Amino acid sequence: MADETPESSTDTPVLDVLAAMTAASLEGTTLDPQTLLPVPLAALVALDAPPLSYDLNLRVAGERGVSTEQVEAVLAAVAPVVGAPRVVAAAGNILRAVAIEIAVAEAGVAAQAEDGAGRAE
Repeated sequence: MADETPESSTDTPVLDVLAAMTAASLEGTTLDPQTLLPVPLAALVALDAPPLSYDLNLRVAGERGVSTEQVEAVLAAVAPVVGAPRVVAAAGNILRAVAIEIAVAEAGVAAQAEDGAGRAE
């Protein structure tokens, strides 16, 4: 199943499975993405989820057109229910998720550059 998408990678089998599960959950509902995608974000905040959980869900949300402002609105909306400390922790975990994405992207660029330099020799 993970091999069905072009962005799947045998280097990250667990992340590929989780991404496939996230995509399947989107396909298995009648809610439009703008309504559906904030729901997992709210659940992640309530669960005090780790950064990679945010990364997977926010990547899909971004691909489906959810904006940074909408993410901020979800955090503000759940604050009275889950409490300020949980929302602050979520914001920190979201920032960590973004940092992880940047580091992975930079590592990929560096690896491609090394491959290109090796071929040129």
